[in-house]
Amino acid sequence: MTDLKGKTALVTGSTSGIGRATAIALAARGAHVLIVGRNEQRAKDVVAEIQDGGGTATFRLATLDDLDSAQDLAEWAIQEGDGHVDILVNNAGVALLGPSESATEAEFDETFSLNVKVPFFLVATLAPAMAERGWGAIVNVSTMVASFGQPSMAMYGASRAALELLTKAWAAEYGPGGVRVNAVAPGPTRTPMNERFGDMADQIAALAPAGRQGEPEEIAAAIVFLASDGASFVHGVTIPVDGGRVAT
Repeated sequence: MTDLKGKTALVTGSTSGIGRATAIALAARGAHVLIVGRNEQRAKDVVAEIQDGGGTATFRLATLDDLDSAQDLAEWAIQEGDGHVDILVNNAGVALLGPSESATEAEFDETFSLNVKVPFFLVATLAPAMAERGWGAIVNVSTMVASFGQPSMAMYGASRAALELLTKAWAAEYGPGGVRVNAVAPGPTRTPMNERFGDMADQIAALAPAGRQGEPEEIAAAIVFLASDGASFVHGVTIPVDGGRVAT
């Protein structure tokens, strides 16, 4: 299927985990994918895998932490996309866990800068041009703990809850111009980020009907759906992709 041929897709945090799987899946649908991450070798590996599969991709190394970094990335993406970015996947994020009383101001600022500020200004920079062209898709990657309280995850959950509210606000703001804005809320997923949490991810996953962690490709499938015209009547929603945790 090449229904995204001619589209340019910017995927932040796309050198590993959910972002990598999403980039590969979007490329398989025909999109030219812009890879963004911090590790050059991993970025090159993703580009090579996409090209080996017949797709096209380019990469940029970036540390996303403020307005300038978001705007610099957007300007590069527009140039690499021959003047347009059609799909934006705000996937990059940080999860700094621990008791609220042990959190530092620097950790709080890092969490909200990457998880909220950068997506905000990427959308603010790219969405108006999408609306002018009459087509665009933005998918924000949240988390299931944006919807319920979980010990040691206050900062992370709050930052993602803010992103889910922004998803609704942007859908109302840019939807009339043909830009669909939605989100996915993954449960525990087998990614490098979750590996450092050890058995905790498996314990949380065991509480859901699926009884296991998700695979990055399973989350990517939902993201690609929301980015495609198959979701043409879907605006402003957050889809739980959490093995059924939302049902328990």
